[in-house]
Amino acid sequence: MTDPLPPLREVIRRHGLSATKALGQNFLLDLNLTRRIARTAGSLADTTVYEVGAGPGGLTRALLMEGAARVVAVERDRRCIAALEEVAEAFPGRLEVIEGDALEIDERALLDGAPGPVRVVANLPYNIGTALLTKWLTTHPWPPWFQSLTLMFQREVAERIVAPPGTKAYGRLAVLSQFRCEAAIRFTVPRQAFVPPPKVTSAVVQLEPRRPAPESPPITTLERVTMAAFGQRRKMLRSSLKQILQDPEELLDRTGISPTARAEDLSVADFVELARALEWISRRSPPSGP
Repeated sequence: MTDPLPPLREVIRRHGLSATKALGQNFLLDLNLTRRIARTAGSLADTTVYEVGAGPGGLTRALLMEGAARVVAVERDRRCIAALEEVAEAFPGRLEVIEGDALEIDERALLDGAPGPVRVVANLPYNIGTALLTKWLTTHPWPPWFQSLTLMFQREVAERIVAPPGTKAYGRLAVLSQFRCEAAIRFTVPRQAFVPPPKVTSAVVQLEPRRPAPESPPITTLERVTMAAFGQRRKMLRSSLKQILQDPEELLDRTGISPTARAEDLSVADFVELARALEWISRRSPPSGP
């Protein structure tokens, strides 16, 4: 399908738009690139796409041209709403524009009854990208309200999402992402693709939810363990885990994990075992830690 709208540069000029650093904005103008992002999400036919940080509508237009049955686009910047409404007029009945803060939106309620599966596709504002991903990965119940996440981040953040144990990038975000999803970097995007160009390269990450394994620990317990372990990542676990248990030796004994290991040495499965053991200890007796 061809684009029925004027070039995005013209739309930006006509509406007097400019990217705002405070909102983490960087506009993507290359239609070939935005369509590639849309295609990375898979077939969009009979699908509702949830987009955050729609800006002047570059990726929004690509999603609609790639066949999304419906797009729900959230944008906090009121200046961009008129441009998005023009997109809605060009694709009647297929685009819903919401002015609001995505961090405060209840997506499950918003998208309840949406036609077809929901895929999240977004060029996330840099300043809230990690917070949004964490919000979506900790949603309850699980499996979640979305079928997949196709998201653009700063490459440094993307590498933290897919990082393996034993690497500098491996941390809480990697454990949470890989516990909940299959995660992979699909491609990188050069600085020059954006207006204005950011100081860093970006990358598109795709995350597909895993079905919960039997006896999976609550996500809140896994978060407690990773927060303690990585909050003092240079310390051995027998010291760092004292934030959640005054004497973590039993926790480590039950899992067979060495007390002298450090957070970056543990696999995602190890953290899951620690969270399971913490749940067992907590049920047996009141927490002894702070």
